[in-house]
Amino acid sequence: MEEPVAAHRQFEELARQLSAIGAVKREMGRILPQDCPPASAAVLTVLERHGEMRMSQLAELLAIDTSVTSRHVAHVAERGWIEREPDPADKRSRLLRLTPSGRELLEELAARYTAALARYLHDWTDADVGHLNDLLARLRTSFGDCRPRAHHDSTRTPAE
Repeated sequence: MEEPVAAHRQFEELARQLSAIGAVKREMGRILPQDCPPASAAVLTVLERHGEMRMSQLAELLAIDTSVTSRHVAHVAERGWIEREPDPADKRSRLLRLTPSGRELLEELAARYTAALARYLHDWTDADVGHLNDLLARLRTSFGDCRPRAHHDSTRTPAE
């Protein structure tokens, strides 16, 4: 069994490595088109993954304030990558959905990301990349859903 001091050092090193991931994310952000900052790519990705939704749901999924989400949505809408249509269930709300040009952009972004990862990790084996994917998925699972909860959700138990 590992000593607590050794385990503590392992977690300190893990914290340093996770902090360094910011540099990797910034480098990957540099491959995006100039008019598509990382936040815009995130909006498009969430809409692709979850389908059309209201601004409030998008803000929750992005784990950012609605006012910040609104600016990001305006940016992608101005470029024709999403549509904002009235919600038939509530005319005061709008539904956000990807446009064909938004889907094309996501395909381009996926190709750019894949090419960049292949370039940076050219000396990794397929097994190494697979192992990293497995470990990162496991890390995300261990942390669960880290998004902030609305006030009314704070009293819910995990089973609800």
